[in-house]
This record gives sequence, C-alpha cells and structure tokens, in this order.
Amino acid sequence: MGLFRSFVFLLMLYLLQGSNASLVQLNNNGYEGIIIAIDPAVPEDETLIEKIQNMVIEASTYLFEATENRFFFKNVSILIPENWKNITQYKRPKHESYKHADVRVAPPTLPGRYEPYTKQFTACEEKGEYIHFTPDFVHGNKRNEFGPSGRLLVHEWAHLRWGVFDEYNDDEPFYRAKSRKIEATRCSTGITGLNRVYMCQGNSCVKHRECKTDSKTKLYEKDCQFFPDKDQTEKTSIMFMQGIDSVTEFCNEKTHNREAPSLQNKMCNYRSTWEVISNSEDFKNTTAMMAPPPLPVFSLLKISERIVCLVLDKSGSMATSNRLNRMNQAAQHFLLQTVENGSWVGMVHFDGSASIKSNPIQIISNSERRKLLESLPTVASGGTSICSGIKSGFQAIRNANFQTDGSEIVLLTDGEDNTVKSCIEEVKQSGAIIHFIALGPVAAPEVREMSAATGGIYVYASDEGQNNGLIDAFAALASGNIDASQQSLQLESKGLKLNTNDWMNGTVIIDSTVGKDTFFLITWNQQLPSIYLFDPSGTSMGTFIVNSASKMAYLSIPGTTKVGVWTYNIQAKASQETLTITVNSRAANSFVPPITVNAKMNKDTNSYPNPLIVYAEIVQGYLPILGANVTAFIESKFGETEVLELLDNGAGADSFKNDGVYSRYFTTYKENGMYNLKVRAHGGENAVTRSLRHPPNRAAYIPGWVVNGNIEKNPSRPENDEDTQTNVESFTRTATGGAFVVSNVPQSPSSLDLFPPSQITDLEATSHEDEISLTWTAPGDDFDVGKVQEYIIRISESILDLRDNFDDALQVNTTALLPNEANSKETFTFKPGNISEENETHIFIAIQSVDKSNLTSKVSNIVQVALFVPQEDYIPDETDPDPSPDKNSPKSGLSISALVLLVVGSVVIVSLILSITIYILNKRRNPSRPRTGF
Repeated sequence: MGLFRSFVFLLMLYLLQGSNASLVQLNNNGYEGIIIAIDPAVPEDETLIEKIQNMVIEASTYLFEATENRFFFKNVSILIPENWKNITQYKRPKHESYKHADVRVAPPTLPGRYEPYTKQFTACEEKGEYIHFTPDFVHGNKRNEFGPSGRLLVHEWAHLRWGVFDEYNDDEPFYRAKSRKIEATRCSTGITGLNRVYMCQGNSCVKHRECKTDSKTKLYEKDCQFFPDKDQTEKTSIMFMQGIDSVTEFCNEKTHNREAPSLQNKMCNYRSTWEVISNSEDFKNTTAMMAPPPLPVFSLLKISERIVCLVLDKSGSMATSNRLNRMNQAAQHFLLQTVENGSWVGMVHFDGSASIKSNPIQIISNSERRKLLESLPTVASGGTSICSGIKSGFQAIRNANFQTDGSEIVLLTDGEDNTVKSCIEEVKQSGAIIHFIALGPVAAPEVREMSAATGGIYVYASDEGQNNGLIDAFAALASGNIDASQQSLQLESKGLKLNTNDWMNGTVIIDSTVGKDTFFLITWNQQLPSIYLFDPSGTSMGTFIVNSASKMAYLSIPGTTKVGVWTYNIQAKASQETLTITVNSRAANSFVPPITVNAKMNKDTNSYPNPLIVYAEIVQGYLPILGANVTAFIESKFGETEVLELLDNGAGADSFKNDGVYSRYFTTYKENGMYNLKVRAHGGENAVTRSLRHPPNRAAYIPGWVVNGNIEKNPSRPENDEDTQTNVESFTRTATGGAFVVSNVPQSPSSLDLFPPSQITDLEATSHEDEISLTWTAPGDDFDVGKVQEYIIRISESILDLRDNFDDALQVNTTALLPNEANSKETFTFKPGNISEENETHIFIAIQSVDKSNLTSKVSNIVQVALFVPQEDYIPDETDPDPSPDKNSPKSGLSISALVLLVVGSVVIVSLILSITIYILNKRRNPSRPRTGF
C-alpha cells in the first residue's frame, strides 16, 4: 500500500503542474540549473544523495567525451523532501520546485516496474518532460540490466534535452536487412551478439536455443532476444546500449543504421542522433573545449512551507469591462478553495503606488481565509506601477520574517507600465517566483520575462467574462510541492451570455477518485440568478452563500460528497447577462489516484504561419486514460475562441497512439498577441484505463551477456499484460494550459494555401498471398483538417532509395483510392508486381499526400512487408531455424531458391558420378568374351 501511495503522490505532484518546465540553461558549455528531485515517498536515506552526486559526476565526464568535448554538467540542485529531517547544509529553494525537476528519483511507476525512462511525447528535436529513476537504480542495483547509472543518465539526457529517440525498438526488435539477413534493431550494426530464445520454467531459465523464423513475418519469432557480446570494440551508439563498455559515442551520419525500424529513424526521418544533436541550439552556440571540465557543483535544497503574496492591480483601467469585480471573484475562489491549508498568504494593492493590505498569515481554518477576503480592493483608480506592487510584495514577505527565496508573487495587472523594466533584475535576484496573470489585451508584456526567468506560471484572461478566464487562471495556482490529497482539481468551468429568463443547464460528474471538499461557484454580471443544484439522487442542495457586492454565490460541501451526475439549472434575471459556473474538488482518498488533466502548447512563442501543437495528458496515477473526449479552447486576446477536438490516435500531431496524450495542430490564428489555452475532458462509457504499457523511451534492458560464447542471463524483465484495459467510470475535468504569443499574423486573411497535409506517421502493411494491405490515418488538406486531394504510394526494394529518392521509386496505381476526411481510417490493397529481383522477400512502402493546391506532405513512415513465398520454396518455422547465420555480423546468407538449386544440382552431379563408377566396376568384373550356346 505504501508503494502504491508513493507513485500516486509522484504523479499528482508532477503532472498537475504543467510540462516541460525545466529551468536548465547552457553557460560556457556547462549545464546550469539542473534539478534532481527526491520524491517524498522515498524513505530518508542520506546515502541516496551521495549516490546521486556520484551518478552526475560520472555522467558529466561521459557526456563530455560523447559530445566531443562540448558539454558537461556544471551545477545541480538536489531537491530534498520536506518530511526529511533538517540538516545545516540544506538550504531553502529559490525558483526550484518539483514541477521544474529534470530528474525525478521516485518509487517505481508500478510495483516491479523499476526501469528508467524519459517522459517524451513531442516531436523530434523537441525537449522531453522529465527523467524518472528509481532509488534502486540510483544505488546501482540494476547495473547488469541497464549499465552504469552515469552512462544511462547521459542516454536519458539526450532524450530530455535534444529530443532524440532510442535506436532500438521493443515492438520491432528484428528486421530484414538489404543483405536479406535478419538483424537485431540496433545502431551501429557493428555491435555483435547472439539471437536466442530462452526456455523458462517458473523463475528458472537455463536452456536456450536458436531463434526460428516466423512463417508470416519472415522475421524471428516473438520470444527471440538479442544478447550482446560482453567484449566489444564498437564505439556506437549511446542511444542503443550505453551499458556496453566500448560504447562512448552517438551514432553519426557514417555509422548510423538507417535500415533499422528504430524509434530514432521513425521519429527523426532516418537521421542519426548526432545529426539531431548537432542541429540543436546547444550545439550551434558552443565550441569544443580545449581543457577538461570542472566537477559539477551541488546544492542541497529542502522543501518548506508555501509563502504567497497576491499583488493586485486596482488602477483606473480596472474599472472598465467589469475587471475589478471579476478579479475579486477569482481571488475569492483562490482564497476559499485553491490555496492549501498550511500555506502563508499576504496581499498587496497597487495603482501608481502600492500598499500592503495584509502581511502573510498562515491558513489554518476558514477564519484566516475570510479575513483575507476583507482585504480585497473595492475601488479602481490611479495609474499603474507594477514595480511598486512587486517590491511591496517582497516587503510584506519580509515583514512576516520570511526570506523571499522560494516565495511566490501572484501578480495580476491589466495595464502597460513603461517603468517595469527597471525592476526586472531585482526580481531575478530576489529568489522569488513570479506568477503573471495578464488581464485584457494590453497587459505589460515585460512581466512575461519575469515569469519565465523565475519559473512562474503565465496565464492570459480576456475581457469576455463568459470564458471564465480569470477564475481558471487563479485555479491553476495550486502548489507544486504538496501532497496529492490537498490539490484542488477543477471539474467544470463554463459560462454563457444570456437574456432575461434564459437558462444555463448542465451536469457535472463527480467520480469516486474525487469528491472531498467539493466547491460550487456561480458568478453573474448584473443580477442574482435563480440557482438550482441537484445531487445524483435528485435531492436539491442547500442554500448557496451569496456575496451581492462581488456578484457571486458559492456552496462548499465538507467531507466527501456523493458520487455521480450532479445537475445544475441557472436562470438569468437580467438582459445581456453573463453567468459562469466553476466546480472544484479534491482527491477522495490519498491512496487512490484521481484522474488528472495536464495541458500545454509545444511553444510559448510562435510566428505565423508556423503551426503550433496542443497537448493534453489524461492519467489516473501513471495509467493513461484512453477513449476520452478532449476539447481544447484557444482564446485570442480579444476573446475569440477556437475549438479543437484533440486525439490520441498516433497520427498527425500525435506522436504515440494510446499513451494518454491527446494532440492537435493549431493554425487558425485570429490576430497577433496573447492567446490562452483551456482543455476540457469528459470520460464516458467508452473511456478505459490501460495497464501501464512500457513508455516509448524506456531504457534498453540487457537480457544477458555473451561471455566466451556462453550466455550469462540477467533476470527476466517484469512485464504487465499490455492488452489489459479496464472500464473507467464517467468523469469531467478542465485544465488551463497557460498563455502563448503569436506574431506576424496578417491583418487580412491570406488567399494563399500555406498549410500542406500533415505527414502520415502510422502507415502499416500486411501481406496475404500475393496482395499487400495498407492502413493509415487520413491527413487533412491543412495538416489534420479537411480532406486531401490524392495519395501517392511508392514501393522499393531499398529503404534508403525510397527515403532519399521517393519520386523515382515505383508508383502504385491508386486510381480507385478516394481520400476520406482527416482522421478517418484509410485502407488500400494492391498487388506489388514488377519486383526486379526474383528472390526478393521484402519490399518497402511509403505514402505522400497532395492537397487541392498541390502542396505535398512529407513522405510517410516507411514500412517493410514480407512478400508471399510459395510453400515449396519455404521451410516451415516449426522445423527449421532461420537459415542465415545466427550471429549478428556483416555476413550474408543464400536465398532459399538458390539453396534448392544448389542441392538439386549437387544431387544430379553425385548421381552421375556414381552411375559412371558402377558401370566401370562392372565392366572390370565381367570382361568381354565370345557368347556360346547350348
């Protein structure tokens, strides 16, 4: 139970707070600001800190050598849990927090699942989310299976920092090379070893045999494994198996194995890892060092209580568009529901100057929350001095005898301020975190720099109150360092513009993973509406607490409330009314992980017409939620909203199918400036959870070593049943994904078609007798929207020719293939024909799509398919191992047809020789003589 609770906490701690929030910077070839966080569920163990330091020191030296004397780890902060004892050398963090951790040292994601991995669901060359190591691994207890911890850290760092992928593939461990020999998926092919099947009974695996060939795939059978030789001379590649002693380099253009179906080839268009790394900004901005790097410098930082100061704008512009009142509604929601017990909260108002309204007080009960509500501003007037507000916030924190290190300033402003640049450096040096809520279209953009530099959250809210942007912004400010059971989750956030007597009706699902301290908030713009709320049994709920001055009403349900569908009916009592409803709740049980949603854009800034990608990750614990309906709402600075359905189909913008990450391209830019992302997820009867399938970028597990021709086997890798799916009860969630900025959008829409179809990335092929069947997900006219004009399908006997010279490859007749709408499933069957080599057993296939403006997509992923071989030319796999040599080396084998001809020819020659020999012998025994008669 303790282990289960630990990974529940780990998930909530990290995934609720946003993704890709690293604070790492490259300075004079050294990486600074690296954060390695120890999960609070890890038992106190000072030796673990020492092991982490040793791992980083080893990794820094290995990284320096692997990158040709270019990169090393300069300084690293180790984040220590609050529940560990205090030691003098432990300091209070500044900007560091669990949400910014680059490496998480935590219990296994599931019991027995101790493998290291990098959370990575974006495209090639884009940074990953975080690295996950278990304490057992850091202590060196998995060295035989994964290699030294320092070397593996460099492998995972390449995923995290440079967006490369593994040069192996657990789903396609073998392939048929151009030489017609079956090879292990690896890079480089100079890595040698044996392909064997181990025969196990219970926990004992003592016998092994050669791998047999599957009659359908023409590849090795499912249980075949590649066992590398312990002693090697090959230096590449770190992204294949860094645990081999001789491996010290990344595969480059010369050594890269472009034939293998590795994730690196599939995700990075068959480029080597070193080509991708060399194209990174890190590489472009550095030169090789002449001298060895210094050792890494470590800081030991211990989490402590949360200190927050609200710095609220009450300048004259806040009187327009109902801004002041909307700010107060959102701030009250934060104080009543979002901020956690035990936190310290203060408040500052500012206009042309600033005043402290409350030094931080600790939230123990509702009395402290109500006291802070009394400090909210009531009148808007004056100018805007953002620096005055921030400096007063620092002073309020100091007044409560706290350092500003690690404290948080929640800054809300709607105005521009030409003097804000004057305090940017002071803010950076303060050690405080600046969260920036920009209200309206002209909020000071310079504050974005403060927020980004200090690791804060940046959210934008327009003046369109029905979008509920301000309340969503404050709801996103839950702590990044507290227990999962204290986190406030947003179940619903909705608003409408209505006329007199119109209704806003709807339902909210409270599932069994939440329901503690549930909070309903209703706001209006003009007059108190009629409010009706019914629990799942149809019982009308009690009276809402009404705050007429702030035009809001709320109902807080203590304890754990009923599970099921709650129904609300809200009737407007004024014309041109704006109504909103927000529902929040906390985890019902600290031992059961709640369903959570985490949203982000792939970039914080973008230039038209480049596309952006929206991501939303939905999980329960570490189990991805599949089959949910996920909708993104992207709001421009003037409140126009674009609605997108996000998909987890492994096509278009979505990198991996069924990983719980839902994605979509965004290209419909309305205007220059700020945009904000909000995601709503609903799980109905079709939503399922899947037992945790191995991450696409888990570390290569070494099944054993070949030593002097014998296999020394490691323990078998623990595996779950990857096909197990269990039903999930209905749920609803909303999440804010933060703000982003778009530039160079033309004032009038362009008549040019600027967006080609998206690349097909999920092409699959199967063969049956003399036909090949293809399936893929349809792209759109503009990336993943609309319908393409046609498909071009080409085949080749060489994967490299198909990739490099697609237009010259043999084209398949697709006259009968009529494209469907984007995200539909496409199928097509054809007979290959015209294969030049009589004995060819495999061909390669790829697709390109063309839109109505004749814009073409990138060439799809390339698939390999086994051709039909007549039964008399093929030895069934039940009796015959693959005839090619089992040892992975550059040797090539004979084709079956050639082998048959050779055998038949040999038999004929031998028979002829025997016949002649017998004839001669008989001749000698019976010499010629006259015939006589009787």
